[in-house]
Amino acid sequence: MTKSICVYCGSRDGSDPAFADAAEALGRGIADRGWRLVYGAGDVGLMGRVARTVQAAGAETFGVIPTHLLQAEVGKQDLTRFVVTETMHERKKVMFMNADAVIVLPGGAGTLDEFFEVLTWRQLGLHGKPIVIANVADYWTPLIALLEATVTGGFAERTLLDYVRSAPDTEAALKLLD
Repeated sequence: MTKSICVYCGSRDGSDPAFADAAEALGRGIADRGWRLVYGAGDVGLMGRVARTVQAAGAETFGVIPTHLLQAEVGKQDLTRFVVTETMHERKKVMFMNADAVIVLPGGAGTLDEFFEVLTWRQLGLHGKPIVIANVADYWTPLIALLEATVTGGFAERTLLDYVRSAPDTEAALKLLD
């Protein structure tokens, strides 16, 4: 059975060209391994780059987008599988339920929302899927520090830090899932 990797990332490219390079490298890495991409079905920003790269390499893509974002995120309808949901919550649920693992690339509030939801589900024992942060150009270093602060501040058990793995780039992130 094909491994499915859910990628959370920005609907923009961000300010550092390393982010776009990382998105394309992740797409190549997913395709080279014969894995399926599961993502937010947009054709913009980093998410569009990952999807187009996976497609160009001939691998499967599974996109999920809520109705209200079809235009804003330019819903990429030429995917292997394209699902339209009514709400953001349904989108996140469908994406996660169709994935074996999660990789987090740079992104904004939506990416953080997706990440924290699956991290919370993991903390509550609702799943055991790997969650990997691709800390491209140290973008997520403040997030990693925040997670550590929740533990040292007494708001989470140390096990919280075991639920998330961090990698300096996309190749290292993929190797954690090999």
